[in-house]
Amino acid sequence: MERPRRSRYFLACAFASKIRQIEKHVSICDDEDGGFLRKKKINFLGSGFAEGSTMTFHHISYRVHLKTGHYGFRKVVKKDILTDVSGVMKPGLNAILGPTGCGKSSLLDILATRKNPKGLTGDILINGFPLPPNFKCISGYVVQIGTHFIRGVSGGERKRTSIGLELITHPTVLFLDEPTTGLDASTANAVLLLLKKMALQGRTIIFSIHQPRYSIYKLFDTLTLLAAGRLLYHGPCDNALPYFKGLGYLCEPYNNPADFFLDIINEDSTAVGMSKMTIITIPIDEDNDMEDTDSIALGLAIRFTRSAYYKQMMADLDALSSDDKKKTTAYKGIPYTTPFLHQLKWVSKRTFKNLIGNPQNSTAQICIATFLGLIVGSVFAGVKNDATGIQNRVGALFFLTTNQCLNSITTVELFITEKRIFIHEYISGYYRVSAYFFSKILADMVPMRTLPGIILTSLNYFLIGFKPTAVAFFTMMITVILVAYAASSMSLAIATGQNVTSVANLIINICFVFMIVFSGLLVNITTISPWLLWLKYFSIPRYGLNALQVNEFTGLKFCSELEQGVNVTCIAPSPFTICTGEEYLKMQGIDMTFLGMVKNYVALICMTIIFLSIAYLKLRFIKKYT
Repeated sequence: MERPRRSRYFLACAFASKIRQIEKHVSICDDEDGGFLRKKKINFLGSGFAEGSTMTFHHISYRVHLKTGHYGFRKVVKKDILTDVSGVMKPGLNAILGPTGCGKSSLLDILATRKNPKGLTGDILINGFPLPPNFKCISGYVVQIGTHFIRGVSGGERKRTSIGLELITHPTVLFLDEPTTGLDASTANAVLLLLKKMALQGRTIIFSIHQPRYSIYKLFDTLTLLAAGRLLYHGPCDNALPYFKGLGYLCEPYNNPADFFLDIINEDSTAVGMSKMTIITIPIDEDNDMEDTDSIALGLAIRFTRSAYYKQMMADLDALSSDDKKKTTAYKGIPYTTPFLHQLKWVSKRTFKNLIGNPQNSTAQICIATFLGLIVGSVFAGVKNDATGIQNRVGALFFLTTNQCLNSITTVELFITEKRIFIHEYISGYYRVSAYFFSKILADMVPMRTLPGIILTSLNYFLIGFKPTAVAFFTMMITVILVAYAASSMSLAIATGQNVTSVANLIINICFVFMIVFSGLLVNITTISPWLLWLKYFSIPRYGLNALQVNEFTGLKFCSELEQGVNVTCIAPSPFTICTGEEYLKMQGIDMTFLGMVKNYVALICMTIIFLSIAYLKLRFIKKYT
């Protein structure tokens, strides 16, 4: 537990140092005032970096389809999340404020192109032009890091580390979803002061926030106030209180403006009680099922469209819009600045470091494989070439194949635990899906399936007393490893894309139960009804057990012959009347030819490739938008 905690602490310190270096080396050069927007050019480490970007959004509306009712009687209901929202986000701190469920997080995700485009209408521009295909690569989106079980560092350190991670790519626009949530007042203030410093350096910072304290509120440059998906105010933060005062809403002395705005929306203050009749002037039908909050939001939204601030905002939008403005193309494919092999190299390094630094998954599996190898080797130690030797050999081989299948369940968490991190890094343009997938296969699945197979074979082979030849030893080792690969690939194919491991574990266990039944030990394959016999072709343990039995039993003799040539063992009362390994294989219906042996390996390799392909396709087409 200490190693991950220390590593996360050092990571937080490293990124905090990185932020300080950025602040130290960034210089600001003011360009000529263009009459509308004062652009700032940032020089990073003495080189030209970027101009402060201005993001505009025009008539954004977002509608989703929700299913309601019980199963079998469900109906689809349309719900408007955002309705005709427009605005200008200039370099600085741009806050999106509103009550819970007002659509502020949805607006943030839409601007960051992380929302499902289905049901989305409107235009999003950057410096007057449609968003480029690589917008996700030149912008940053801060998410939480850490897990529920291993905190490692405090909330404030995690938040600052998350910001530092996004600053590595030097984004011109930085998005944050409620950066103060879960932080105490002092830490939240420190995080916003850090963002303010970056905003003063010409960076465009857009974030949603629920109910900030006044010391945080006064840092905002631009305020966007939403309620029920409608725009109630958008403009300079300093002008928000005068605007609402002009509507008849007077903020009481020593009242937090952010709380005051929420009180207006929720009709929860003295000022609201005195002024609400002058605000809601729209006619509302008696049969209208609109909630009170929605009606207030609609009334305030209509009043805003008639204000001078709205007219100025629309003039600013027209000034920033280029003549060739087209429908936004924010959701195109992500171009990459680095090749596949470069991404594979670094993501594999990270995966391998995480594997080494997480002893719960790496060291524990190796220790368990060693312990099982010693126990099984002791139980089946010293097999003989008689009737009991047949039973003991088959039991040991069956255990090896079954154990490799059941141990593969640990791969279920390979893509589940990092699902949120993968989605964030992928849509941010860090790497390709293929680079992430193969890094997990090469740096995690392969070593954690190969090492236990080598350990089990090395310990069991000589303790049990299998056929004493080098070819047979390495054949068994390769077979055990291939069984682990195939079983792990099947687990990945089932678990990829899932949010929790419980359902995936249940499905995988059911599959392995049927596979073990058709492995050839619990029931003789030759006695199974033809209409069920086809299931044997889907049994991973069957291919592994067949290959191991052919490898071990070929050439073995289990009968002691006297000088007179009479076979005493075979004529003695025994449940096994088998004299050679070939007779046993024939009785089990196992093809002992070279071609039959090759078929087992081809089947295991093909199943591995097919299951990995399914896992990759599920990862490739996983839902990546919120």
